[in-house]
Amino acid sequence: MSLESVRNHLASVAPELDVIVTEDSSATVELAASAHGVEPGQIAKTLSFQLKDRIFLVVARGDARLDNKKAKAAFGGKVKMLGLGDVEALTGHPVGGVCPFGLAEPLPVYCDVSLKAFDVVIPAAGATNAAVRISPERMAEITAAQWVDVCQLPGQDRTADQSK
Repeated sequence: MSLESVRNHLASVAPELDVIVTEDSSATVELAASAHGVEPGQIAKTLSFQLKDRIFLVVARGDARLDNKKAKAAFGGKVKMLGLGDVEALTGHPVGGVCPFGLAEPLPVYCDVSLKAFDVVIPAAGATNAAVRISPERMAEITAAQWVDVCQLPGQDRTADQSK
């Protein structure tokens, strides 16, 4: 059902995109990078958060980590990741296949600026072995996402980052 909701959504908003279904699982960043022959940073992971009664998604490059200080500043409070059961119930997608397309209910989507390092990123597509190749700008456009700076890249020194 989830894969079908993504296919239906993309057919209506971005018919030029093809859903890629692989034999191997792409449920983690490492598995997805291997399945698609790209570096882990090019995988666009979708994270589900809650802030008080607000639920929203953040799409970030696969090798980035949420920076709590930046997230608090951007979203106006301390964000909490949703529990595994809540993720599928609210997005309609299984963990490992969560993406900003074909959601069970409309949710705000934010794209982290870390995605802009790549011409093409690969988010999941509603199943643990499905994905799409898309430019970060096109993904933001078709999901009505807002751009935010809430992640820390590998090797970034948190203390140096916080002094800016």
